[in-house]
Amino acid sequence: MRAILAVGVTLSILGGAAAQAQTQTQPQAIDPKIAARVDRVLARTPLIDGHNDVPWTLRQHVGVHPERLDFGSDTSAIRSPGGPGMMTDIPRLRAGKVGGQFWSVYIPSSIDGPAAVQTTLEQIDIVKGLSARYPDVFEMAYSADDVVRIHKSGKIASLVGIEGGHQINDSLPVLRQMYDAGARYMTLTHALNTRWADSATANPQHGGLTAFGRAVIAEMNRLGMLVDLSHVSEDTMKDTLEIAKAPVIFSHSGASAVAEHARNVPDEVLALAKRNRGVVMVNFMPTYVSRERTVWAANRSAELARYNSPPFGGLYIGYPDKARAALAEWEKANPRPPVTLAMVADHVEHLARVCGVDCVGIGSDFDGIGDTPEGLEGVDKFPALLAEMARRGWNDADLAKLAGGNVLRAMREADAVAKRLQAETPASYATIAETDEPKK
Repeated sequence: MRAILAVGVTLSILGGAAAQAQTQTQPQAIDPKIAARVDRVLARTPLIDGHNDVPWTLRQHVGVHPERLDFGSDTSAIRSPGGPGMMTDIPRLRAGKVGGQFWSVYIPSSIDGPAAVQTTLEQIDIVKGLSARYPDVFEMAYSADDVVRIHKSGKIASLVGIEGGHQINDSLPVLRQMYDAGARYMTLTHALNTRWADSATANPQHGGLTAFGRAVIAEMNRLGMLVDLSHVSEDTMKDTLEIAKAPVIFSHSGASAVAEHARNVPDEVLALAKRNRGVVMVNFMPTYVSRERTVWAANRSAELARYNSPPFGGLYIGYPDKARAALAEWEKANPRPPVTLAMVADHVEHLARVCGVDCVGIGSDFDGIGDTPEGLEGVDKFPALLAEMARRGWNDADLAKLAGGNVLRAMREADAVAKRLQAETPASYATIAETDEPKK
């Protein structure tokens, strides 16, 4: 999800990343022969996006009434304050040849306890409501076989992903009920630590997973719910990969070696993910795609803070118009570094080189990011990324793996592990108090 900075005047922080010197800054026109190849691949293999934040975007605009927004028409003119237009709607999903979509049922980390459980269930209901409202377009999917069947029928498979372990309120029974409600992956943390796992973007508390965190992983494996390691700390990644019995995913992450960022995956972890047969689904968030854009965004935030934060700054406290004007002047003198589709392709290539072509997938983060790479402005642009990989020499079989084949394989393997574990192991009723709190 995109960040909003509120210091005196609320302004959107545009995430982003900058161009590597060797990478083009303008998307190339797609060769008709390559376009035809991509079409053939996507006719056989569903293109599965690992992460789209439309459910929370809908909630911001229409609350728990998704029926009040016409998702069957162009939504690009629908803007959040200070943010971009929506990046997803049915016409663009069709143009992008999307075959399966993991809808993120994100809720903010600030929502905790029973309220987090309720809000998550309401978000799942939004996803199911879309399928009910547009039955000729969407159908709920709960397995890899469902996705393949729905794709063959000409519809888009809708899947549910939970974006933060805080959403189960430290309860394995709640985790099981979320699975029964349709969730097929859970991100262990979001921006903040949970009480049992460290986030990539918070000061570490646990050194990775706690004992209860390990119990969560075990129960997710027993259920067949994919463990998602996007947003978690490197220690949490390593702890999870040490004990996971089924393939993990990173639903929306890039490669640290291409663009160093706490949300990206280091090569050392990629080696572990290869051994695990996991899948890293490349994120389009510009600050994760390019180091230069990350630095620019941090400098922009610091400049805005200087305008609004006493005692050393505070130049424009109470004067939002002056703050906006001053920031506009700063941006004119410090133009935002460009981020392109080709840079996203650089992440795909690095992941394939280090982790293997069986490791890569697509996890756009559309409608959860403040802006997009040039050439990847919305869900209609997915084929352009596959065309870029084809232009770089990828064959059709590897394009199919990137598009969705690897995720389908991970889902099938997770289900096979779950079938075996369920025959051997009863459901766990471990509590965080029993496992993590000091004994008196």
